[in-house]
Amino acid sequence: MPIISKRIKVNSRKFIACTVFFLIGSFLGLSQTPDVVRAEYMMMPKNGSDAELSRMKLLVNVPITIKDSNNLVLGAEYNRLAYHLKKELPFSSAGLKQFHIVDLNLAYVWKFNPNWRFIGVVTPRLSSTLTNPLENGDFSVNSTIGFLKEKKKVSKPSILVLGLAYNSTVALRIPIPIFYYEQRFHRNWSFVVGIPKTGMKYHLKERHQFQTEFIFDGYYVNLQNNIVLPNTISASSVSSSAALVTVGYQFKLASSTFLYAYAGHTVFQDGVLRDEDRNDIFTLNDNPSFYFRTGFRIGL
Repeated sequence: MPIISKRIKVNSRKFIACTVFFLIGSFLGLSQTPDVVRAEYMMMPKNGSDAELSRMKLLVNVPITIKDSNNLVLGAEYNRLAYHLKKELPFSSAGLKQFHIVDLNLAYVWKFNPNWRFIGVVTPRLSSTLTNPLENGDFSVNSTIGFLKEKKKVSKPSILVLGLAYNSTVALRIPIPIFYYEQRFHRNWSFVVGIPKTGMKYHLKERHQFQTEFIFDGYYVNLQNNIVLPNTISASSVSSSAALVTVGYQFKLASSTFLYAYAGHTVFQDGVLRDEDRNDIFTLNDNPSFYFRTGFRIGL
């Protein structure tokens, strides 16, 4: 029988990193040219913890020009995660089989000089097992504000993002700094430094791009049916954080239309049950895993 984790503490650095992934990912996507449509499938096959995870992502954004180069962006994103634990647990895992995350994005992009933009994003979120009618714990509101400096029509184009992200589901509820920098330093090469992504890109002609990344990924979901552990502690949520190294390829089908695929491996992974104070109380999955992701996207 698995040993119940006696950790009553918060792995704040890893948990913050993966939850900020969602905030910054939305922020960067909306502050640059947003995807109008994205459909993606991710798989992390069975690992040493007998855990298997898959995710289906659907995203739609509608940019609305308000004045000059200022934009209002209305968007929605749906993630369905299927989680299979094949090992014996000291409790029923029926409530851990499927998770749902729905984000509604409302963003304002203000171009206040030729190179700089201000971006504000408010993201109401539903994150739940949806085994019962909706409840208060299923809902949260995240927000991100910051500035983007972009140089396009130069020999070495670049993007710089500085800002703050706030996630109401993070145990340490303080604004978290954002830093992201991308530079094209050669006709065929560019690099990215920041969180949630650091990596290199190789641009082969117009249609082909190869990329290597170090990224954070993860999720946080409310358990509508609490899980009571043998030591009588009750779990009210489940979360996962992971850092991954990946390599990938993107193919340009037509103007602003792309197919992509990535493969990689986790550097660390930590799937846990949490109590009502967001403390770790039981480890579900802490073994490394392979990672595959593929999808289709249409930009502006």
